[in-house]
Amino acid sequence: MNSQPSAARSALQAAVKYWSDFVARCVSQRLASDRFQEFVQLVHAKHPLPPVLVADFFLRPQPFNHVSLDPRIPPYIQILTQLGYIDAPSILRVLYKYSALHAHDRPNDVKDEEDIKKKEEGEDGKQDKSLRWKDSSWAEEVMFYHVIRTMVEGSAFTDAKTGLELVSIICKWMDLFIHVSSAFAADILTNKTDRQGREEMETARAAFVPLLLRLVDNHALLRIVSKPFAKGLRKQLSDSLGNFIQTLQPVPPFVERLEIFRTQTLAQLDPVDKKKQAANAVMDELLDSTVGLGGFVIPEIPISNSRASLYVYLNAALVGRPALDDAMLYAFLNNKYQGNQQSSAVDLIVASFDLLANAVFRNEGPKDAHLLRSFVVNKLPLLLCQLCHPEFSATSAEFCITEALNRVDTSIFPTASLMFDESRNNNPYTESVREEFCAACALHGLIERDHLDRILGETSMSYDPSLEKANRDKLVSDCLSDSVKIQNTISQLEKVDGNVGAVAHAIVELIRLHCSNKDTTALKQLCTQLAQKPQSLDIILLFDKITSILEPVCTLLDSWRYEEDQGEYQPVYEEYGAILLLVFAFTYRYNLSPLDIGIQSADSHVAKIITKSHILRPPDELSEQESGHVTGWINGLFDNETGGLGDDLMSSCPPHEFYLLVAPIFQSIVTAYTYGYINDESLKGGVEYLVDTFLLPSLVPAIRFLTDYIWVDQKEQKSIVKALQLLLTPSSISGEASTMLSSVKNLVAQPLEHSLRTYQRQDPRNQDIEPLLRSLKENLPLSRRTGGAEHHEMESWASSSSTGLSGAIRHTIQGLVQWSMQPGVNVMPTSYTHRQIIAGLRIIGPSRLLRIIMDEIRQQSEMGNASIVNDVAAALVSATDSTNEAPPVANLLDAAGSMQPSPLRPQGLRDALKTAAEGYKRVQKHDPFMAEATVRLHRRVEMLMVVPQAQAILQTTDMPLDLGGDAMAAAAAAGADPMAVDGLDATGLDTTGLDMGLGADLGLSGAGGDGDLFGGLDTSMDMFDGWDSMDMGVN
Repeated sequence: MNSQPSAARSALQAAVKYWSDFVARCVSQRLASDRFQEFVQLVHAKHPLPPVLVADFFLRPQPFNHVSLDPRIPPYIQILTQLGYIDAPSILRVLYKYSALHAHDRPNDVKDEEDIKKKEEGEDGKQDKSLRWKDSSWAEEVMFYHVIRTMVEGSAFTDAKTGLELVSIICKWMDLFIHVSSAFAADILTNKTDRQGREEMETARAAFVPLLLRLVDNHALLRIVSKPFAKGLRKQLSDSLGNFIQTLQPVPPFVERLEIFRTQTLAQLDPVDKKKQAANAVMDELLDSTVGLGGFVIPEIPISNSRASLYVYLNAALVGRPALDDAMLYAFLNNKYQGNQQSSAVDLIVASFDLLANAVFRNEGPKDAHLLRSFVVNKLPLLLCQLCHPEFSATSAEFCITEALNRVDTSIFPTASLMFDESRNNNPYTESVREEFCAACALHGLIERDHLDRILGETSMSYDPSLEKANRDKLVSDCLSDSVKIQNTISQLEKVDGNVGAVAHAIVELIRLHCSNKDTTALKQLCTQLAQKPQSLDIILLFDKITSILEPVCTLLDSWRYEEDQGEYQPVYEEYGAILLLVFAFTYRYNLSPLDIGIQSADSHVAKIITKSHILRPPDELSEQESGHVTGWINGLFDNETGGLGDDLMSSCPPHEFYLLVAPIFQSIVTAYTYGYINDESLKGGVEYLVDTFLLPSLVPAIRFLTDYIWVDQKEQKSIVKALQLLLTPSSISGEASTMLSSVKNLVAQPLEHSLRTYQRQDPRNQDIEPLLRSLKENLPLSRRTGGAEHHEMESWASSSSTGLSGAIRHTIQGLVQWSMQPGVNVMPTSYTHRQIIAGLRIIGPSRLLRIIMDEIRQQSEMGNASIVNDVAAALVSATDSTNEAPPVANLLDAAGSMQPSPLRPQGLRDALKTAAEGYKRVQKHDPFMAEATVRLHRRVEMLMVVPQAQAILQTTDMPLDLGGDAMAAAAAAGADPMAVDGLDATGLDTTGLDMGLGADLGLSGAGGDGDLFGGLDTSMDMFDGWDSMDMGVN
């Protein structure tokens, strides 16, 4: 009875020995492929074996070679496949068995060194070193492509059983790549690196991905997998795919194909078990707890201080109107680093340099570098003075700066000697920042001046030891005594020497003094020069709040009255307009509302001008007096017989009333020209008045009106273009007026350019549009800084994946996590702009955006990256949204003594997170992980946003500003904020309005914000240019 099994065993042993000897001789004698094909058929005929055993003989490590596969083997494998002796599953299974990647895999069931030792040793206790290859990456690469070829030819599998085996071994390969990737990520966090092992893994994975793509596109294989008996394998394939996709960083475009296959194709094959679902629902009801949010106990996980966190926080604060609140930043750092000032100072410096490097890499240097470079050199040292004082000594501060600069890549921020290396392509925005930053730190006493060369590692080429720390009061005194110095003071805002904070505060103080003294002549000069330099406004806002600048200006304009013995009225218009132009410069550049700039009264003339001067009112809505003023202005501008504009008209129509009539006046001009009531010569003559300095500021609301009006009335479009030609490119204009006109064009360039291009598409033969566009070219980069996404960015995000903007945000979060896991200094910052998150809030809605973030927390946590992804997510939620800050309410009671209602604002990410966390019970029933993750993130965000008591008091303290060293020392000794005397404002929150072409009512506070993607959008703006046929793909 036992003779037959014994004979079969003997035959198998003989076959195994025969095949082993055959393979060894083929390799040792380098047998040619044609001879091999002849001999292998004889061997297989005499000793037939299953495909997996045949493949094992050729692909396993040999006793004489366990380093890497012999190059003769792949041609043999090709012949064996053609003969049908091996197939795709057998090749992949043997490759997997002997892969060198297993050496990097750390299974969860290996608990300690003893387990590892047992795993590596055989039963006899001796280590089996020939078990796997030492380097299998090139062989796996070749074999993967060989399997792809068999799939293309249709010979990879012949029946359902073989097809299932193929899917099964593909899942094992994906799991192996997942485990090895996680192991390498863990090594990075513990400062262990195996560059060769990582490169080998990436080589094999790069060849495996095309194989995986070919598999998911194979319809025959899909039919096999869809059978009922493959249910378990389908789940395995879905789970493996979901985890494997997360290892692909940066995210390649083909990932979307894999996601669609996993979430749609596979998901549709398994219907929901309704009975099980109902049973689970009943059980969930029984287990429902009455424990509140505060009592919900969740397991704590360590959350790291990732490199991406401060990078995101600073990007958000500076992406639009500079809205970095110093007190909130200090609170964020203190809470995040638990009082570790050294770590917070080092990471703050590194993040600031990363921010500037990111702008350069994204080709946003011309638009952003002026601000970010000034932030690094002028603002950052002042922040460090507060962060490192008084507990820190100069030695500790010097250590932090040295340590941070050692992490800053010299290839991006070169040293002085590298700037003279002709083989390098130095960038003008980054080439001298390292030295400038150190010089500014020396200026503020953070480092010893004698130690500057040591910190830089070479002799400084640009440091000026004679430079002294500027004093705000002295700057103010100099400007008050000599008005010529005002222009020089304003020009100093463009410097990067560490003194710009004092300069900015001096300018703000000058504005306050001139307003208080009602010195409108001096204020006119100051406002005109500031309005000419929009980027200087960005710099000022690094150091002061918008309300500190504009509140006294708006108060002055609202209280403006004619003198009883007023002689001439044109100079009054000129002064009023020049001062109002500065208000326009801020509100238009940053898209601010009256509340944003500190105007509380609804009766404010300035508030009405900001919100209504560019909006056309129908004639029946104008009062009799207003209609008379419109007629008077039209006659004064175009009727020469009336003698032009006279004092009678301007005396009866104060400036604030004139600005509210700008839209009706210009609508009347356009209509009159369209129907021939005004000829070309009269129109040209009237425009000469409008481009004079006393009326030029009115062109801001006027052109804004024309920008919107060209969309509305097609009959009058050519007349509007004609008016714009005369206004933007006047044939006769003074030098002073030309400078002011350039300031006006800066404010209106972006929306006007959008309207003109839209009209150009409607009338492509019109030759008058292109000259107008050319006249705006230089003004476009200076036009807007609102935090709203440019339309080309929206197009890019919408088309980057099948899920549109949602997919782009997912990829951004993944990029931030992966970047934070990379060690060393030579790691380029991942591309990031907070404009994408702001766009997501407005278009996707805060609730759905939060779900995207939470989904990424789940995916990254499954990959072992929970500590990093939670830190990144908390930064995204905590980050400042300058387009959606609650305006400060100066007075709790109005004039009648009633409580003022708080200003409403759209729901933000933090609000959505709080709502989601409070509803954790509903989620916990069906998704315990998501409930815990949401509450954990909510608690993390709230912890980061807590303002310590000392800083809360500081926010309400009105301390005098004195940039002298004595005042700073006195303040420090008293326990106050030294930054209040060193050019830093640590009070209040700035606010910025929303641009991007969105209307004021976005409907984001309720479900409508998520359901109606374009509800409440103002299509007159520039955000949706060219989107007529665009599929946003928001999921």
